[in-house]
Amino acid sequence: MKKNNSTMGIRLMCAIVFVIFSVGWLYSFQPDIMTMSQHVLSKGLTHYNPVIGCVCITLILILLQFFVAKSSRLRSSAYALSYFPSMLVLGLLTAVTENADGGIYFDCHWLGIVLVIALWIGAVWVVRQLQGVFRPTEVRLFSRPVWLNMLIMSLLMICTVWIGNTNAVFHYRMRAEQCLTDGDMKGALMVGRKSLEGDEHLLMLRMYALARENALGEHLFEYPITGNSSQMLPTDSLSCMMFYPQDSLYKFIGARPASRMSPMRYLELVQQRDSLPNKTVADYLLCGYLIDRQIDDFVKELGKYYHIDDSLPKHYREALTLYTHMRSRPLVVYHHAVMDEDYDNLMQLEKQYPDKSERRVKVEEQYRGTYWYYYKYEK
Repeated sequence: MKKNNSTMGIRLMCAIVFVIFSVGWLYSFQPDIMTMSQHVLSKGLTHYNPVIGCVCITLILILLQFFVAKSSRLRSSAYALSYFPSMLVLGLLTAVTENADGGIYFDCHWLGIVLVIALWIGAVWVVRQLQGVFRPTEVRLFSRPVWLNMLIMSLLMICTVWIGNTNAVFHYRMRAEQCLTDGDMKGALMVGRKSLEGDEHLLMLRMYALARENALGEHLFEYPITGNSSQMLPTDSLSCMMFYPQDSLYKFIGARPASRMSPMRYLELVQQRDSLPNKTVADYLLCGYLIDRQIDDFVKELGKYYHIDDSLPKHYREALTLYTHMRSRPLVVYHHAVMDEDYDNLMQLEKQYPDKSERRVKVEEQYRGTYWYYYKYEK
C-alpha cells in the first residue's frame, strides 16, 4: 500500500507540473502563434480559441502520456520520462514560423530532435533494466525520487522551449495582428512597446495602427524603424501580414494596388486619383520621406497637406526644425521656441562627447523617440 501511495504521489506531482506548464505555454506565451498556424493551415476557414485550444491540446497530451507510461512501465524513480513524447509534441506545435511565400513551416533542429529521441529511448531502456536491480525507496517531499523526477520534468520543459518558436519579434507581430483583428489599435501599439527589437513587418503593422489612430506624425519614431519606405506597405511584397486581411488595410487607405509596386508609388497614385487630398495617404507619404531621410522632399510636400504652424504633429515639427538648421537657404523657415531650444541642447550635448560611441549613448538617453535621433543615429 505504501509503495502504491508513493507511486501515485510521484505521478500526481508530475501531472500537476505538466498541466501548469502546458497551460502557461499554450495560453500565456504561444496563443498568437497557434492562432496564426490555424488560420494559415485552414486558409482562414477556422479560428483558434485560446481557451478551448489550450484545454483540448493539454488533455490529448495527457492521454498520450498515459499510453506511453502504460507501454513503458516506468516506475516512480524516473516516471517523468513518460512525459517526453507529450513535451516533444507541445514543442513541435509551436515551432512554426513563416516562409518566403507567406506560408508556414516547422523551424526545428531536426537532427537535434532525432538525437534527443534516441537519448530518450536509451534512457527508458536503462531505467527499465535498473528497476529490477534497485529496491524502491520511500517517497517523501525531499527524497531522491521526487527531485529526480522534478529534474527530468525541468529538462523536458527546457527541451520544449528549445524546440518552440521563442523569437520575440515574431511574437510581437502575431500579437499585433491579433489586436488588429480584434479592432484594438491601442493594444497593437502597446505590443513590444519598450523593446528595441523590430523588423519591417512589425513596422508596417505599427504604421497601420498609428494611421488608424491618426497618430503617424506624432508617434512613429518612438518605435524602432527597420528598413525603409519600401517596406511600410505590402504593395511590393517586401512586408506581409500572416492573418490580418490586407484588404482591410487597402480599404482604409482607399484603393487596392492593381499590380506590384513600391509603397511610395502606390500612395502617389492614390493621392492623384482623389480630387481632395487624403490625409491618411498624405501622412504615409510624409512619413515615407522621413523614414528615407529625404527631408527636402518632405518639406516640399508638407505644405500641400498642412499649414506650417505649431499645430503640426511632433515629428513633422522636429523634421522642420532639423531642416531649418541644416540648410543655408531653406525653402521653409520654421521656428518654435521650445523646439529650437531642445535642438540647441542636442547640439551642445553632441559637442561634449567627441567619441562617437559615447556620444550616441548620451544622445540616446535623452533623445530616443525623436526624429532627430533617428535621422542622425539610427542606421
